[in-house]
Amino acid sequence: MPLTLHDTLSRKPKAILPMDGQTLRFYCCGPTVYGPAHIGNFRTFVAQDVFRRVVEKGGTPTRHIRNLTDVDDKTIRDSQKAGQSLIDFTRFWTQKFHADCQSLNLLPPHVEPSAVAHIPHQIRMIETLIERGHAYAAADGSVYFKVASFADYGRLSHLEDRELKLGASATAGAVDHDEYEKDSLADFALWKARRSEDGPNYWPSPWGEGRPGWHLECSAMALEYLGEDFDVHSGGIDLIFPHHENEIAQSCCSTHGHFARHWFHVTHLMVDGGKMSKSLGNLYTLSDLEKRGYSAAEVRYVLISGHYRAPLNFTFHSLDAARQALQKLAKFDKALQERGCPALPTTQGRSPGPFADAWEILNDDLNVPGALGSIFATLNKTKPASLSLDEAQAVHSGLHFMLESLGLKLPTLSQDTAAEIPAEIADLAERRWLAKNAKDWPTADSLRKELESLGWLIKDNKDGYQILPK
Repeated sequence: MPLTLHDTLSRKPKAILPMDGQTLRFYCCGPTVYGPAHIGNFRTFVAQDVFRRVVEKGGTPTRHIRNLTDVDDKTIRDSQKAGQSLIDFTRFWTQKFHADCQSLNLLPPHVEPSAVAHIPHQIRMIETLIERGHAYAAADGSVYFKVASFADYGRLSHLEDRELKLGASATAGAVDHDEYEKDSLADFALWKARRSEDGPNYWPSPWGEGRPGWHLECSAMALEYLGEDFDVHSGGIDLIFPHHENEIAQSCCSTHGHFARHWFHVTHLMVDGGKMSKSLGNLYTLSDLEKRGYSAAEVRYVLISGHYRAPLNFTFHSLDAARQALQKLAKFDKALQERGCPALPTTQGRSPGPFADAWEILNDDLNVPGALGSIFATLNKTKPASLSLDEAQAVHSGLHFMLESLGLKLPTLSQDTAAEIPAEIADLAERRWLAKNAKDWPTADSLRKELESLGWLIKDNKDGYQILPK
């Protein structure tokens, strides 16, 4: 079955099928490498990883491009503060990003182009935009895109719904910095003239020494590696305006194509119900959480546990719940191995098998929380010891098909961990949790009382539960 996914542009679900009938080509806005990526950044990257895995598990090859922003206001500013060259500074943070991606089990993109390496491509695009009347050079050598020249500007973010008016396209109204106020529709910089605060970070161009504006790099690199038209473009919801609006304008005006056919955006991550920020001390990185004793697999589980189009509230309780969930999956997998299945399924999870319902749910707008609920429902009604070897192998293969689709790695169980909570108690607790979420209060209450009679208590929190001895 094809994956259906909400399209930001049309505001409708659409089937994800490659336009060339062969390979799904998609572009993801990557990190700005001036510091460690935080878990809010990784929510987007992990959701994109699940998207790619589901497409590939469904039988469609992909071509995945994710860029590196290694020149912009922030990289230049912070490299100079650190007393390092731009290339050395961004190389360090790129390596840190790659290490975190590997820990979180992200598939590497097929191509990972950088902005600095594609400055000639960006210059050629600017020249085309000027030739076609969509851009103009200012007196200082900067070049700006003429927003008024593109009638479809605002179609992605539906600016007409906010009754905003286009700003003047004069140089005086142009915005010169990369990070300008949201909802400002002044012309934006394609090329920024050299300034003293840029230090040695400038390149020659037909308009004088300078560097590209932030928005241009993605247009140039998408064109280079995916062509004028491609299947899917993705990023965080905060990039819809102005970054992705500007990409559409630049790309459509400099080529004869329509740019991306489908837009896939991931909603914000919150922490403890509020905004993440340095000032609040809750801007967590993967290293911060690992220092607190949590694994990257547990972090990944939390990041995929909410629907990508809904805000996800990150808490330490949710990490504890993720640990319990992964341990339950690992115990079930171990029970299948004890029944005679190999440590990994010989089929390498070629089909969902008994988890077909979970796979169908996952393919409906990438509904990961629904798929996880279905997986645990199947676990709850399956007793490995009572299965024939053929049945156990089908369950084992299907389980690993789903784990691979979600990019989840199971923890290694110690003897203490395996014996911590009996399997039947874990099953009762999970059934109660699912009943509670389904608002089946009589069943949830009955199961809670049954657990108490067996000597176990359930402690609920906003994002999960704990099983405690009475």
